[in-house]
Amino acid sequence: MNYEELLHEELTHITPADADAMARAAVYQGTLAKPPGSLGELENIYIRLCGITGTLRPAYRPCRIVVLCADNGVVEEGVSVTPRSVTAAQAVNMTKHRTGMSAMAHHFGDEVQVVDVGIADEYDCPAILDRKILPGTRNLARGPAMTRQEAARAVFTGLELARQARDQGVAILGAGEMGIGNTTTSAAVLAALTGLPVEAVTGRGGGMTDAGFLRKKQVIAHALALHRPDKNDVLDVLSKVGGLDIAAMCGVFLGAARQRLPVVIDGFISVVAALCARRLCPAAGDYFFASHASHEVGYAAAVKELGLAPWLHLGMRLGEGSGCPIAFRVMEAACAAAEGMATFEGAAIDDSYLNEIRGKDCF
Repeated sequence: MNYEELLHEELTHITPADADAMARAAVYQGTLAKPPGSLGELENIYIRLCGITGTLRPAYRPCRIVVLCADNGVVEEGVSVTPRSVTAAQAVNMTKHRTGMSAMAHHFGDEVQVVDVGIADEYDCPAILDRKILPGTRNLARGPAMTRQEAARAVFTGLELARQARDQGVAILGAGEMGIGNTTTSAAVLAALTGLPVEAVTGRGGGMTDAGFLRKKQVIAHALALHRPDKNDVLDVLSKVGGLDIAAMCGVFLGAARQRLPVVIDGFISVVAALCARRLCPAAGDYFFASHASHEVGYAAAVKELGLAPWLHLGMRLGEGSGCPIAFRVMEAACAAAEGMATFEGAAIDDSYLNEIRGKDCF
């Protein structure tokens, strides 16, 4: 099976958000009994959701966080203080609502789908969906992380997970991850795609000594010099210096757009995957929503490339998809306000007093 051909066939079916629906939503916002633009970003979120769904009453439940789990061979180079075994352990814990993200999701009633696309260690947990492609990637400091077909298969796997979500009635998706060493792979991918210096996109991940942090940057720089990934070829970048989790998350973002589902970006690894997705298909970006500003240094560069602004500034750097349950509530609030507010006519308010300031910067 040629996964690259299958992937490119799917991309041809991704279309931009519905501009007419967004225009109708903007007009509707103007009829609600409030000063123009007074709900700020909530109004924009509602308008974008209308464009994605094609209706003035977009659904906002149920929500699902798809967590792509995979190990990274580059941990052999000492780029993380956390042992590889934590990937499998935390994947299992997510199914029991025992991690930061899954505890919040459980509290709010959101679904969490934990997917093994490349966990190296053995575990016993039927609740984890088995989509394993490899038992972790190869060490990118010594050779390509994976083959091009393996990378394409991972992306296609994410597309299929989004299709499954649509078939199961999910209204909004979020993309999370679990994989020790994946801030290293994400920084390498981001540097390759943007041409930014390694120092500008590399943070300390889960915490490192100064010596360990220096080693991490050296490993990334060495891998980029060794493989020379083509910034104009996302699959080349992913296969040479990426990870199975990033590639599969990229597929979830593309799949959400293919299924006309809004999808929430979490933190650094997630935003790099979203950038990969938009590079593969620019129209897919219409479906992405940025939840929180990650503490990782490379996040700002990636989200700027996407042309998005995160809603939440909470100093978060956990990953897992932890920004998604909070973002889902923001999206729900945007819809609830639009659906529940009275119009000026319904509230028996003569809105002619707003005529002089409508369409002007008076606030």
